[in-house]
Amino acid sequence: MTDIIFIEGLRIPALIGVHARERLAPQTLVLDVRIRFDTHIAALSDSLIDALDYEAVAQRLADFVTQTEYVLVETLAEACADLILTEFGAHGVRLKISKPEALANATAVGVEIERGSLVE
Repeated sequence: MTDIIFIEGLRIPALIGVHARERLAPQTLVLDVRIRFDTHIAALSDSLIDALDYEAVAQRLADFVTQTEYVLVETLAEACADLILTEFGAHGVRLKISKPEALANATAVGVEIERGSLVE
């Protein structure tokens, strides 16, 4: 099974960063998520009950991220990956979190992690 559900460009405000200026107000983070999930049953039933509800994943991530105050984006990425694996029954997740406003001379900085397995 190598089915992938993806969410790209999910924009979520978060209070995150090590610098004092980053702790004053939330900044926008951009999440790209690839989730390994068996879509075969959902394809046969054509029912959301059997599918990974990407809207529910996106909402849960938004709720979680906006309530956190981690210093490191690495810590946030680990917590988000764990949330997806445990709460949504995913077999693997690759998560990229970008901070587009972190450096004036860069489009974005961030971290990309993979937990579980994206291929079997």
